[in-house]
Amino acid sequence: MLALAGIIILGILAQWVAWKFKLPAILPLILIGLLVGPIAAEFLSDDGTKWIEPIWNGEEGLFPGESLFYFVSLAISIILFEGGLTLKISEIKNVGSVITKLITLGSLVTFIVAAVAVHYIFNLTWEISFLFSGLIIVTGPTVITPILRNIPLKKDISAILKWEGILIDPIGALVAVLVFEFISVEGGGEFTKTAFIEFGKIIFFGFTFGFTFAHALNFSINKNFIPHYLLNVVSLAAVLGVFVLSDSFAHESGLLAVVVMGMVLGNSNSAYLKELLYFKESLSVLLISILFILLSANINMSDLWLICNWKTAILFAVVVFIVRPMGVFLSSINSGLQLNEKLFISWVGPRGIVAAGIASLFGLKLAKNGVVGAEYITPLVFVIVLGTVLLNATTARYFAKAIGVMLTKSNGILIVGASEVSQLIGKYLSDNNRHVVLIDNNFSHVENAQKLGLEAIKADIYSDELTNNIELSDVGYLMALTGSTAINQYAINKFSSQFGENGTFRLVSIEEMSDDELNNPNECLFSYTDDYNSLSSLVNKIPEIHEIVIKDKAHYSELIAITNTDKDVIPLFIKDTNGELEIIASSSNGKKIQKGFKLVYLGRELHYN
Repeated sequence: MLALAGIIILGILAQWVAWKFKLPAILPLILIGLLVGPIAAEFLSDDGTKWIEPIWNGEEGLFPGESLFYFVSLAISIILFEGGLTLKISEIKNVGSVITKLITLGSLVTFIVAAVAVHYIFNLTWEISFLFSGLIIVTGPTVITPILRNIPLKKDISAILKWEGILIDPIGALVAVLVFEFISVEGGGEFTKTAFIEFGKIIFFGFTFGFTFAHALNFSINKNFIPHYLLNVVSLAAVLGVFVLSDSFAHESGLLAVVVMGMVLGNSNSAYLKELLYFKESLSVLLISILFILLSANINMSDLWLICNWKTAILFAVVVFIVRPMGVFLSSINSGLQLNEKLFISWVGPRGIVAAGIASLFGLKLAKNGVVGAEYITPLVFVIVLGTVLLNATTARYFAKAIGVMLTKSNGILIVGASEVSQLIGKYLSDNNRHVVLIDNNFSHVENAQKLGLEAIKADIYSDELTNNIELSDVGYLMALTGSTAINQYAINKFSSQFGENGTFRLVSIEEMSDDELNNPNECLFSYTDDYNSLSSLVNKIPEIHEIVIKDKAHYSELIAITNTDKDVIPLFIKDTNGELEIIASSSNGKKIQKGFKLVYLGRELHYN
């Protein structure tokens, strides 16, 4: 009982440490697992036993016999299902050909070159070598996201790394499953008709069960056959049921089935999808914490001593400095990416939970069956996982800065509220080459914004989901444009440090409109005489944004005076001669106005005097 409670407590502690120090959680989790497992047995225990013993003498420990295999399989199925839920087909279409090549050509390069490397460096059989290379294909969003979240990068670089991590997980898992099946069939890995049939069965049953049961679950949810309070647990039971059922028809097809199930559900636009995703994310955090500690603790010191030599260092160097860059550079030919961007993408390739989890599962199974060289799989993959995470977590920011891919100024704009007012302003900003993201918890507002080609997210500002969104890493301006003064002020207070590097702004309140202009805070937007109702009324009446060239500062003052008295004109931005936009605060004093600048305004068209 103490060991079980200890795993959970240590796992959550590791997650907190990762959050506190902005590290991928996998790093402290593996280190804790190694500490309470092989390190404790070798150096800290008087009797040579581990503090946490997942399996001992095959039939004892926390998970005796085959139970550890079953738990790892079920836990990974839930984690992969949660990953599938985050895949949106509409977003995949927009990330470009580089992503497609990375998850196809890049995966093939890793699969072949890494297998050749480990075969000749460690003199392993080709079957075991290809199993190793299949396992290290995956990167994974659970390790990439915390790294990218703390580095302001251009949106296309972040998108490439994020979507590669999400899409490549099921591909790497499938490749590893197929190689494992190939090794297991007919005893020696000889390619026979039976092996070929098994490969086909994995793909057929995986896709069939995943697709069918995803639609069945979505239908049941939408028809209210499942009460709301049972929604999450029924979905969990469905995922486990699909995994086990598919696996019973074709061994190891369950992983593919749950990934497909998650992808189908994730693109179904179900009203309960976000709630389901929150539950699965929380569950995945707990399972990842438990899994990494268990799997790390299950490694024996003899396994670590097995790879404590120069060969391991050479293999790690080959994976980091040859395999990964080769895959990236071949996948980005004629892509438009600059050399420094390709170098950064090549540098960031940490492996994650799928690699470590499946490696432990398959490595232990093959070693138990007496397959030659299988004892190398788990420790070698763990070295790659731990090494790449440690390397990227500690150097990615410095490397990005050194090669010039880190943004020196965050010019993206986050608009809180996606009403027609926000949509019109956001469209203008987007048309003027500014990265704009609208957020709202109203689905119809978000959907209408997306129809205009704007980037819009359904989100609740009272939750922490925005702080974890790497697609907002280049945001440096915050504009709160909702009809609620309380919400606008809350957004300013909560997100100013993360998204307001260059300025945080909100609409004036009714009370501030009636006050003197000089008493208005500098954070108020546009005009001290116009609140949300004024903007909304004008957008309904004259939904147009115009520009007028400013002759001099006196002319600018005249224009502002007109906007203060004319309810059909509201100032928005100043555009300089280079096309750069500056947000107008309600207090217009102190603006550095030059001849040739333009006043950007909403409403009726003004003419020169």
